[in-house]
Amino acid sequence: MDMVLGIDVGGTSIKVGLFTPAGELLEERKIPTPALVDETAYAVVTDGIGKILAAHDAGADDVIACGLDIPGPVADDGTVGLLPNIELDPDGLVGALTAAYPNATTAFVNDANAAALGEMWAGVAQGVSSYVLIALGTGVGAGVVANGRLVAGAFGSGGEIGHVTVNYDETLVCGCGRRGCLEQYASAKGIVRLYLEACEKRGVKPVEIEHATDTLSVFRALASGDECAKIAIDQMCEYLARVMAQVSCIVDPAMYLIGGGVAGAFATFAPELRERFQAHALKTCRDTRIEAAGLGNQAAMYGCAYEALRLRREGAGK
Repeated sequence: MDMVLGIDVGGTSIKVGLFTPAGELLEERKIPTPALVDETAYAVVTDGIGKILAAHDAGADDVIACGLDIPGPVADDGTVGLLPNIELDPDGLVGALTAAYPNATTAFVNDANAAALGEMWAGVAQGVSSYVLIALGTGVGAGVVANGRLVAGAFGSGGEIGHVTVNYDETLVCGCGRRGCLEQYASAKGIVRLYLEACEKRGVKPVEIEHATDTLSVFRALASGDECAKIAIDQMCEYLARVMAQVSCIVDPAMYLIGGGVAGAFATFAPELRERFQAHALKTCRDTRIEAAGLGNQAAMYGCAYEALRLRREGAGK
């Protein structure tokens, strides 16, 4: 029985999805791991996967494709770039997986790109050949799919819309080292910052914010009529809509999908985002659909499995 693995790689654990080649998720399991930099850690991964396979009467030889999504750039040729937020030896992990599953094609995919592919395989984008998934969470990123193929770019930076400059007057430095990036306003941290700044400017006491990425409290304040929350969300939508309008001039997607943690409040800010996008977009692009992503935090797991399976079917990869 042919099996496909999708592995969502995190800093302290991995999330493994076992799929059929048709895209049916048979099991999802979280496996705590040490830093994935040595044989001991790799064994934790392969042993955990072995138990999942055994539960479905399958073995290592049944795995025909194995995809891994990671929070960092992956070029079109599969080369993994800098990974500032995770300890991982990509070559070592792939070597261990190749040894454990000799019949499998392996593939690394950026997490936002993987989420986009997941939506095409089993989510909202089924049957849509060109679209962009925008992940709004701790950071801001996008997965761009054109004519059914992921656009990762020569250096893996395709879709890094979080680092498009939207405010040249910004004084605070973005995590990338520049100033005025979209991520400084449309990420969870950026939204909280905009809200607190609006409150300070107007001399208004903010609602209680539990942590730097507590957008839930901001959106609750918005629902209760908090003027400063509305100012913050409107500003977020303005900057995001401007970038989406520019992306449409380059990629011309049929649809935008909004995913990531902030997307839990999509229904709250969707009307504002759509209105501002239409105001900024080229006339021919104004009717582009803007919808919520459908697979939630499973999207990347689906997507990296899909990409590894695609590479196998095309005769590429290892």
